[in-house]
Amino acid sequence: MDNAVVAARANATALPLVEPAGFGARVAAMPARTKLMFAVGPAGLVALAVAMTMWSSQGDYKVLYANLSDKDGGAIIAQLSQMNVPYKHADGGAAILVPAAKVHDVRLKLAAAGLPKGSVVGYELMDGARFGQTQFQERLTFQRGLEGELTRSITAMAAVQNARVHLALPNQNGFFREQQKPSASVLLTLYPGRTLDRAQIAGIVHLVSSSVPEMNPKAVSVLDQTGALLTGDAANPQAGLDAHQLQYVAQIESGYQKRIFELLEPLVGRDNLRATVTADVDFSQTEATSEEFSPNQGADASVAIRSQQVSEQSGSTGGAPSGVPGAASNQPPVPATAPLTGAAQPLQAAQGGGNSNSRRDAVTNYEVDKTVRVTRNATGTVKRLNAAVVVNHRSTTDAKGKTTTTPLSNDEIQKLTALVQESIGFKQDRGDSVKVINAPFKVEKIEKVDIPLWKQPEVIDMLRAAAVPAGLALLGLIVFFGMIRPAMKAALAPPPPPAPGQQLTAVVDDDTALPEPGAPAALPAPKSSEHLDAARALAKENPAAVANIVRGWVSGEAA
Repeated sequence: MDNAVVAARANATALPLVEPAGFGARVAAMPARTKLMFAVGPAGLVALAVAMTMWSSQGDYKVLYANLSDKDGGAIIAQLSQMNVPYKHADGGAAILVPAAKVHDVRLKLAAAGLPKGSVVGYELMDGARFGQTQFQERLTFQRGLEGELTRSITAMAAVQNARVHLALPNQNGFFREQQKPSASVLLTLYPGRTLDRAQIAGIVHLVSSSVPEMNPKAVSVLDQTGALLTGDAANPQAGLDAHQLQYVAQIESGYQKRIFELLEPLVGRDNLRATVTADVDFSQTEATSEEFSPNQGADASVAIRSQQVSEQSGSTGGAPSGVPGAASNQPPVPATAPLTGAAQPLQAAQGGGNSNSRRDAVTNYEVDKTVRVTRNATGTVKRLNAAVVVNHRSTTDAKGKTTTTPLSNDEIQKLTALVQESIGFKQDRGDSVKVINAPFKVEKIEKVDIPLWKQPEVIDMLRAAAVPAGLALLGLIVFFGMIRPAMKAALAPPPPPAPGQQLTAVVDDDTALPEPGAPAALPAPKSSEHLDAARALAKENPAAVANIVRGWVSGEAA
């Protein structure tokens, strides 16, 4: 009986009255703060995962449009907001950036919506013609469309950043003498460092004049952003050097400098030489025509007859009547029977009493030698060359590593001067000049600045790119270890041991009363282990009986 009572008390102390509850019951039994952490933690972790995915897919932004006007920029931003496309500003709002994967798609969609419209409109103004507009409005709309089309054509040039075209189209009437010719003005905004040559300016002039009927190319004025008149230079070739001529001069000077460097650098060293060449190039054009006449001189000179004219004239007068008047004297003379010779002429003259005369003129025109010479000088000839060369002192390093500099001798400088003169084709009569001097070069020591690792641009860019994912990852860890993990521990923890008031208060068939719930009474420590030794001995000797006793305790049956 004592063994049974001891076993019953041990069982009553070890087994609680309430069985373990399920997971839902444990969650329901948690405090409100733990429940909130258990609910918000997973939701926050999912939100962080979604944000990380969206950032990784849209983290690289590229330029969608740049150099937009405020009006076009506002319209594009409004359209992007309607399309739910994220965007950013760059360069002070001058460029709009969108995710790199959506650049082409967004451009096509904006083009379908007619964006960007731009500040230049062309013939599309005629598409929106209103019913009932006057002739003046129609003519003004056509003029605006023509100006817009010309502006688009001019801005297509590589050197032109922007352009404005102003057309003056007078209203023509029926009187031809009173009709005014149209004119145009073009204002160009060139890219920095770009220029237009004469051929390009002439192309712009002819483009505008050919687009407007009856417009003379001389009536087109072209200006740049500085207000300089470009067409005046194109009309007057002697006004100044154009881009091609300046480029030609620069090529000549760089060619001479290259010759000097290639010739002197092996002698003085690569970094011990400075040279510059100035070329005076003559681009003037002159043309002379001369005629020379040289007569044929000398007996052996060939004579060329250009024309010859011979004129002969002869005549005679009849003799006066003579003899006895009568029928015989009035008879006509008898024809001559003898040939008319010089000897017979006096006789005839004597017989007839008449006079004869003759005249002969000869005119001969000879060709005169004529030489016509047309002389046209070449353009781009070098009138004068000026070369200036500076050579550094000679530097020597001794065995101890000490570097000393010594100036060059006069003989060496003269040799270098002679080499420079030969390299550029020096001509004394042309007025060329070459000056070679020897002077020490001032070498500035470049102090190497050690930039800390955290200040280097590459590291800053890398940290800036990794800041967002690192921040999201850190926030995810905080959510997991600060909210989710404590809530899971509280939900999965084993149930706490029962309180003293929840233990058995009585044993079946036992008259011994247990203390009431409240402050538990301290049990005295056993003074001997005789009962425990007896229970162990009983379990060894009769295990079947002990098993039946334990089974009864577990099933709640009476002992």
